[in-house]
Amino acid sequence: MADKPVRDDKATAVAELTEQFRGSSATVLTEYRGLTVAQLKTLRRSLGRETTYAVAKNTLAKRAATDAGISGLDDLFSGPTALAFVGGDPVDAAKSLRDFAKANPQLIIKGGVFEGKAINADEVRRLADLESREVLLAKLAGAMKGNLSKAAALFQAPLSKAARTVQALVDQREKEAGGAAE
Repeated sequence: MADKPVRDDKATAVAELTEQFRGSSATVLTEYRGLTVAQLKTLRRSLGRETTYAVAKNTLAKRAATDAGISGLDDLFSGPTALAFVGGDPVDAAKSLRDFAKANPQLIIKGGVFEGKAINADEVRRLADLESREVLLAKLAGAMKGNLSKAAALFQAPLSKAARTVQALVDQREKEAGGAAE
């Protein structure tokens, strides 16, 4: 009878982790061995409100990942594992984890999940090297605006050239008419 409540708790924990795997845009697996509680608190704050950072039991997290339809993470579930479930921009979360790991070498990025596929630690670092979504959208908008300005100038050029030609003809006729009158 003592085992029954524990199993219910485990089933509930697996269900919660499965929902977090399914509901997050990305998940990053880390090893936090050697970090203090204060450092973990700082890490959670640096990740922002849209990312939750939770310590999970490897067997439960492995089962939850399998239940969520994610494969390829089994090797990463060894040692003390914490999961960063990203609800917002994965690039921002990856940057926060990378920067925290630089300042605190005890944090080791093991790998993660991005767009439903398992990725290794190097791919998480490459994701962190990308510019944020807002910056990329701003660059795209600037490029589009520049191309539109070029197109407008291109379409306007024949009209302005025609106007200059007509004005030159008018000036020439006036000059000839003025020269003839003298």
